[in-house]
Amino acid sequence: MRHGKKINHLGRTSSHRKAMLSNMATSLILHKRISTTLAKAKELKKFVEPLVTRAKEDTTHNRRIAFSYLKSKDAIKALFGEVIEKVGSRPGGYTRIIKTGFRLGDNAEMCIIELVDFNELMLKDAKPAKKTTRRSRRSTGKAESVEAAPVAAPAAEAKAEEPSAPEASTEGENEEK
Repeated sequence: MRHGKKINHLGRTSSHRKAMLSNMATSLILHKRISTTLAKAKELKKFVEPLVTRAKEDTTHNRRIAFSYLKSKDAIKALFGEVIEKVGSRPGGYTRIIKTGFRLGDNAEMCIIELVDFNELMLKDAKPAKKTTRRSRRSTGKAESVEAAPVAAPAAEAKAEEPSAPEASTEGENEEK
């Protein structure tokens, strides 16, 4: 029985698994998106997210620890540079797994794992989100007064513009006569 054994060994020895995750993490950091199997992506997420959290504080110690995991200077530069600029303000959840279907050869479940703030298509979709309002049975006086205030401001602007409007209409009448 596997009581409490949470790690997925992925059918590999410990050294092979560490090397594979290190290489996949380096590719993810450099390319921002990679395609892999779902099982590998879930393990990669557990491997990469603590590194990104550690990279929020740019110290020599944190760089050396990240290098011991990734073993690539280019990946360290990208992680502590452009990756942290985009995801540094997030409290967690730096990666996203999107399922893409099944591989033809062995029917393994495939997916794309990507760094969250680097997908421009999803960022564009997130911007035009509608403002949601909370509906309740009882209306409060506060909500009505807040709605009334912005309506009053355009009315004042309209009154200020009214004196110029009759002048424009008299010019049009003069042209007709």
